[in-house]
Amino acid sequence: MRIGYGEDTHRLGPTRKMILGGVDVEFFLGLIGHSDADALVHSIIDALLGAAALGDIGQHFPDNDMQYKDISSMILLEKTADLLRANRYKLINCDSTIIAQKPKLEPYIMQMRKNIAYALNVDIDAVSVKATTPEKTNAEGRLECITVRSVALIDRI
Repeated sequence: MRIGYGEDTHRLGPTRKMILGGVDVEFFLGLIGHSDADALVHSIIDALLGAAALGDIGQHFPDNDMQYKDISSMILLEKTADLLRANRYKLINCDSTIIAQKPKLEPYIMQMRKNIAYALNVDIDAVSVKATTPEKTNAEGRLECITVRSVALIDRI
């Protein structure tokens, strides 16, 4: 078995939607980035790639490649799952924590888990998503950004 860690941060701004775990989260600010800026999915991708020693999200889906401009990160997650299978790995489980002062994410968590599990072709019990606030500290507490940290456990097929 192998463990991987991923972390992603995206700035908040008024010109984009907030997409987390493939869910359109209602909020007056959105996440800024080359793709849909889904920090949750990006951190999971990096955790999976790290566990398999297959590089990182920037290697596979570079932010200077126009084919990934505004792409759904769920598509990138599916491609990552395909890459893992091609290298004879399967996901055992992943666990993610979203650090955001606002918005409250609890109403969206179950759908995020379902979307991620579907993209990875695993049971929903293999996907954990949690949210916490930074108690108005750091950049997340000032509504400058959202950060997500993820771990993934994989094994050989």
